[in-house]
Amino acid sequence: MPNALRTAWIARRVLLPTALIAWSAASPVRAEYPERQITMIACFPAGGGTDIAARLINTQLGDALGKPVIVENRGGASGNIGIAAAARAAGDGHTLLICSSAYVVNPSLFVQVAYDPFKDFVPVMVIGASPNAFVVPAQSEIKTMSELIAKAKANPGKLNWTSPGPSTTPHLAGEVLKLRTGIDMQHIPFAGAGPATTATIGGQVDLYTANIGSLMGVIDGGKVRPIAVTSKGRWGDLPDVPSLEELGVTDAVSDTFQGIFAPAGTPQPVIDRLAKELTTILARPDIREKFVKVGLPVVAEGPEAFRARIAREVPMYKEIIDKAGLKIQ
Repeated sequence: MPNALRTAWIARRVLLPTALIAWSAASPVRAEYPERQITMIACFPAGGGTDIAARLINTQLGDALGKPVIVENRGGASGNIGIAAAARAAGDGHTLLICSSAYVVNPSLFVQVAYDPFKDFVPVMVIGASPNAFVVPAQSEIKTMSELIAKAKANPGKLNWTSPGPSTTPHLAGEVLKLRTGIDMQHIPFAGAGPATTATIGGQVDLYTANIGSLMGVIDGGKVRPIAVTSKGRWGDLPDVPSLEELGVTDAVSDTFQGIFAPAGTPQPVIDRLAKELTTILARPDIREKFVKVGLPVVAEGPEAFRARIAREVPMYKEIIDKAGLKIQ
């Protein structure tokens, strides 16, 4: 072999492995998820429903993933501050968002929000959901929803009703009832479920709409009378109470959910892993019992069902908010 060719051949034998090693070192290698601690942003303050739901699963999820899952409360602006913070996070699965139905309500309720409900997040799991119920004072002459609708139609604007607060999902459920049945009632807002419940028990309002979980104590105690629920069918704990759909009030199914989201761009294998671990956790009898005790029965809707829920509920709440004139500047 000529000297020139021999030299080139030797150089290739020496340089090629070196180049491969250098390329390998410079190329990104996908590490196994998770690499570090996971932050779960709760978009409401400590002690509320979203925070409670987060703390019922964060330790179990951390154990399943092999890294701690820390709950970080970012409350304010009806959940918008926490949602916006999560939307800005890297889409690598190390930041998650837990949020209530505010996620699907706020884009229509507020003139401007810092997130797009369809583009900025990947739905992971609806961990629990509870429908709303319509109740009247125990001493009320109204016994059924049909009687309430008839009385409201006969007395436009004379009946009043309340909810735990303006623009909450129970308030919007009442607006749905008004819109679908054509009745006119005066909404009297209270700052929370406690005062609204007290006013209902005292007969100061004709109708109260609230989450079923928050009402079961006063229903079981005979202090209020349930006349309808907003679930698709009858609710297990209230088998004798009809749903609005059963009564012929269409497109009125609603509930308050708590769900887990990941920022947009999170790899599908990470979403799949999170959904798998959450499904396993939520299937545990002890976990399900804890959720029931806080008024949030486990649902465990995975990514596809959750995506369909968002696609259905965002326009539904937009219609209600626009027609009721509830927009917040």
